Amino acid sequence: MIEFLESIEELLFLIASIGAVIMGIIVIFVRKHASKSPLTLKKIIIPPVMMSTGALMYIFPYFRLSWLHIAETIAIGAVFSIVLIITTKYEVKNSELYVRQTKAFPIILMGLLLARIALKYILSLNTTPGEIGGMFFLLAFVMIGIWRISMLIKHNEFKKQQAVV
Repeated sequence: MIEFLESIEELLFLIASIGAVIMGIIVIFVRKHASKSPLTLKKIIIPPVMMSTGALMYIFPYFRLSWLHIAETIAIGAVFSIVLIITTKYEVKNSELYVRQTKAFPIILMGLLLARIALKYILSLNTTPGEIGGMFFLLAFVMIGIWRISMLIKHNEFKKQQAVV
């Protein structure tokens, strides 16, 4: 019976990993499409606001995290966000600010996904699936939140500069 449960856990891990890679591929295409239109306040703010509804998972004890898990997850999310901030390039076209499509983005995204899969595997050795889910939601939210704040700062600086000109 234990072997059966372990094989189910391995199968679920494999399915979740494949799902993460598919989601990453979708993000690459969405980002490619988004780079064709100018950066707006709405485009910056809506993703983290919509994502924040996922925090309702913490209502259920199964997903709740210890303070140590929260601190570790926030730190890792902040490091991952720095990678996104550094690799996000902007360009001005027709007096509008655009996020420039970089060739490194798909490589960086897949690298982050592989790191996520490795972390998930390592954590699954002594962490419950609910805690792992809670940790990866928090990691993604922190990473995207910090990245979007940096985009908001860049957008506001650009708008101030446009007002002066």
